[in-house]
Amino acid sequence: MKLPKFIKDNIVLKITSLNAIVISIRLIVSVFIQRVLAIMIGEAGIANIGQVRNLMVMLTSTSTLGIFNGVVKYVSEFKERQAVLAQFFSTAFVFLIVGSVASSLILFFGANYFSNYLFDSQAYIYVFQFLAVIMPFIAVNRAANGILNGLSDYKRYAKIDLISYLLGTVALLIGLYTQELDGVIVAIALAPVIQLVVLVLVFGKVLKKHLKLKAIGLNLSFRSKLLAYTIMSFVSSFLLSYIEINIRTTITDDININEAGYWTAMTFISKNYMVFATGLFTLYVIPKFANIHSKSEFKNEVVNIYKTILPIFGLGMVLVYLFRNILIEIIYPDFTGMEPLFKWQLMGDFVRLGALVLAHQFLAKRLVKSFVVTEILSLVLFFILAKIFIQYYSTEGVVIAHFVRYIIYFIVVVFVIKANFKYIAKNGD
Repeated sequence: MKLPKFIKDNIVLKITSLNAIVISIRLIVSVFIQRVLAIMIGEAGIANIGQVRNLMVMLTSTSTLGIFNGVVKYVSEFKERQAVLAQFFSTAFVFLIVGSVASSLILFFGANYFSNYLFDSQAYIYVFQFLAVIMPFIAVNRAANGILNGLSDYKRYAKIDLISYLLGTVALLIGLYTQELDGVIVAIALAPVIQLVVLVLVFGKVLKKHLKLKAIGLNLSFRSKLLAYTIMSFVSSFLLSYIEINIRTTITDDININEAGYWTAMTFISKNYMVFATGLFTLYVIPKFANIHSKSEFKNEVVNIYKTILPIFGLGMVLVYLFRNILIEIIYPDFTGMEPLFKWQLMGDFVRLGALVLAHQFLAKRLVKSFVVTEILSLVLFFILAKIFIQYYSTEGVVIAHFVRYIIYFIVVVFVIKANFKYIAKNGD
């Protein structure tokens, strides 16, 4: 039986479908893991894990000075031009050294401060010192993932993602059953190293083909271009994670740590179903938008992406909402306090998906000013609205803020993109 031409020729659907298989397996495993964690370490433990995961996002950004999306863009553009690619990798190599060394030193000597800030305890100083030691591996893993995404090798990406996740899960379970919460935190810290090993084994030959180590020097010809991505990553990844840490701390201080655990559990569920969109953005959207140069092409591509993924995503969200109580009972037994959070989180994530498809034009075209302004607006809205709404709606106020924030963000992004195309049409560049 032959596939319909629409399915056969639609690369967005191919990537989404392959990701859906991987995500489905991940979700099944994640349900089991989250249930075990909820039972063994409770709401407070889940809240602490949320702090660690946000920290890892921040470190992934700082260890490479935030050049991941730049790697995706320029590998996509210059993959057939080895000389230019060598110059780019030379610059990227310098960024990795500076980012990983600086991050390592700050973590190692600031371990006491970070342990107190994140966990209100000195018991986790060793975690930050351990992270300081493995920081170069985190940086290399992130950069290698950027090359993989830039080549749009979605089949290898899916294989690496799944194998890494399963091995990371095994490490987490070993940590949980041997050292409880401490073991889980160490396993989360080790996850990027595990992924790097898998990536080299699966993707090593292709990586070696495009990454000529002998041609890498201290060339900084791409410095200003990559600095733009450093700024954008700082705003989108680093500041967002910092704000989430701050909000989780606010919930703990103003209400209680159990409520912080409910919100963290809700964000875990959200991040699990948003993973397939993240893969689509880096594997398809950024490389595709990078090679689109007219408003009509851009509009057609956005419509194509929307028609392909929004109905699938929307249906999935409806099902999650309808079966939310069953999901809570299966994944987070006794976390009944998170039930009111589903409605606002799901609606916010749907609007967010639509907005992020458009906003990746800023990354693809290196529109730094547009990206920074819209992201800062989004983050400031979330921070201020969450702080205000918590006072009136308790923990539910955070997810209401999430929804309102993305409605405003979507509207602003649409206007900014229209303004950018008008500027291009007027100035001819």
